[in-house]
Amino acid sequence: MVQRQYGYPNAHEYKAEQVALYNDRKAKTQLQILIVGCGLGGLAAAYALGQAGHNITVLESSPAIGEVGAGIQVGPNLSRLLRKWGLERVLNDIAENDKPSWFTFHRYSTGEIVGMSRLEGKLDRAYGAPWHVLHRADLYGMLFSIASPYIKLRLNSKVIHLETESIHRPSVTLQTGEVISADLIVGADGINSTIRGYITNQSIVAPTEDVAYRVILPTHTFLSDPQLKALIEEPTISCWMGPGRHIVGYCIRDRKEYNLVLVKRGEADTHSWTEKGDPEEMRAGFSGWEPRVQKLLSRADSVLKSKLVICQPLKTWIHESGRVALLGDSCHPMLPYRAQGSAMAIEDAAVLGNLFSRISHPSQIPRVLKAYEELRRPRATATQEASKSNRSVYHLPDGIRQEMRDAEMGVAMMHELLSQEWVRGAKETTLDNSNRGNPNGWSDREKNGTQFGYDPDEAVEDWWSFNM
Repeated sequence: MVQRQYGYPNAHEYKAEQVALYNDRKAKTQLQILIVGCGLGGLAAAYALGQAGHNITVLESSPAIGEVGAGIQVGPNLSRLLRKWGLERVLNDIAENDKPSWFTFHRYSTGEIVGMSRLEGKLDRAYGAPWHVLHRADLYGMLFSIASPYIKLRLNSKVIHLETESIHRPSVTLQTGEVISADLIVGADGINSTIRGYITNQSIVAPTEDVAYRVILPTHTFLSDPQLKALIEEPTISCWMGPGRHIVGYCIRDRKEYNLVLVKRGEADTHSWTEKGDPEEMRAGFSGWEPRVQKLLSRADSVLKSKLVICQPLKTWIHESGRVALLGDSCHPMLPYRAQGSAMAIEDAAVLGNLFSRISHPSQIPRVLKAYEELRRPRATATQEASKSNRSVYHLPDGIRQEMRDAEMGVAMMHELLSQEWVRGAKETTLDNSNRGNPNGWSDREKNGTQFGYDPDEAVEDWWSFNM
């Protein structure tokens, strides 16, 4: 698949051709589409469906829009899509100086590197786009900038009921009593989705024993400490693995901030990313970890805390009326161990927009929604499973299994360092460095090809050519 995508003289030619095709393809009929939720997935859906020629209204329950939280990783599958949507320049302006060179795995007690994978340069060549890290609010602002020309945004608009009795015009009722109907309703209202409850009574959320803390530290205090200064001199995604817990850290916002995500067993009241946590409680959970970790955590004045959940794959994302669908966290929320949650939601939006750019009559909506589910559900489910498997890899207790994990990661690291592919763009060595099944998933070429080589528009083209 990757070879087909990038069989052009250069990536810019591919991008120009794809953008032209996408912009020229407009639906032959304009639908009234209602999107419930103005998060990352909702904004992406609004842009993709609005660009396809439809009339878009977005309902947001909050009185204001925006993203709180902390850093977010943008893998090549997402960064390539953002480039296609015309955001390459602003993405580079925001995140180029933070682009990570490596993904490194560390022993929690000593800081020893037990595994590593090259990101910069290597991924660009393999998948036509780099790995970026940035603040969620910056990604939100990018998506809002391209979506806003297409949407009518209504704030303070909490949906309390979905009505599908009229299969051709489903409607929602707001907390105010107002009823709004549309040809199509998209539930992009997150893990606590109201719309999901009308599509299925299947339980989606099962609590884990884990909680996650998110911290952002100013890096100006790192400069006087050689150990911490090294974290910002060459941007790297660092993962410290320990018994029942782990930490991921990286630079954002022009290396002026350091983002930390810390996961351990514990209790929390909610799985919202906006709830405040206790810095002392967080520090106590990682006592005895290596000196750099202690120095980082000692600088934390505030923290966000969230309960993590395992989310079971839904049997369907589509209401039986064929006029209501789910997107993003409302149908496939994910554990944060594969850095793909937002990417999956935005890919959903791209597929939905492409499919609905081809519609010529409202009677086609149910069939097109089934195509959306057929295209997206298997991929999102596979990514959910990959995220869960990383949890067990990172949290192994000290012992034989942990030693085997570290040894296998070490083999992949040796392959990475001996290969000259990332040094000068040379041909690969004869060394077998596919690293299939390695516990360092970032070194597994087959797994990465599946995850990062995916193109939503190509997936739709293939489906359409065989089914329509």
